[in-house]
Amino acid sequence: MKVLPREFYLRDAREVARDLLGKILVHRTERGDLMVEITEVEAYLGIGDSACHSYGDRRTQRTETLYGLGGHAYIYLIYGMHYLLNAVTGEKGDPCAVLIRAGIPLGDRELLAQNRYGKPYHQLSKAQLKAFCDGPGKLSKALGLTVRQNGWDLCDSPLVITEGARKKITIATGPRIGVEYAGEAALWPLNYRLVEG
Repeated sequence: MKVLPREFYLRDAREVARDLLGKILVHRTERGDLMVEITEVEAYLGIGDSACHSYGDRRTQRTETLYGLGGHAYIYLIYGMHYLLNAVTGEKGDPCAVLIRAGIPLGDRELLAQNRYGKPYHQLSKAQLKAFCDGPGKLSKALGLTVRQNGWDLCDSPLVITEGARKKITIATGPRIGVEYAGEAALWPLNYRLVEG
């Protein structure tokens, strides 16, 4: 599978977000490759976006990765328990990113199941299968991602995004999830989902 090049990420976060749908997120580990197909993302537009960590040019130790060159992983912890993976977009100094919200398990589902639920894939209930990677924290847990991977190069590290197999996709858009505090920006249609069928 061809790894997405740097140029893919050096664009507007909205364009990158839409184009990430159907791509494959791969975490190469000593235990094997962990993979999901990306099915939902959200764009965060930097300094002028009140839902973005860099809103108002808030440059902190945590957000420093956002200010780097597009194509790097920005991973942070929320609620003291969930790790969220973002792909930094744009040129250096323009702190925008795409949150990877959900995906479909691929490849070695046993490894993913052990990470996510601590038991074999064949023992998962229908409810567990449905909820496998249907949220950003769940997806990161299945892939074994933590802040240890923050700053990794998505073009050249054990954590990469590759081309997908789908020839054609249908995309639905809507407001971002969980950013009600962001005022008008909470209504911006920057959530993108892959529609099956």
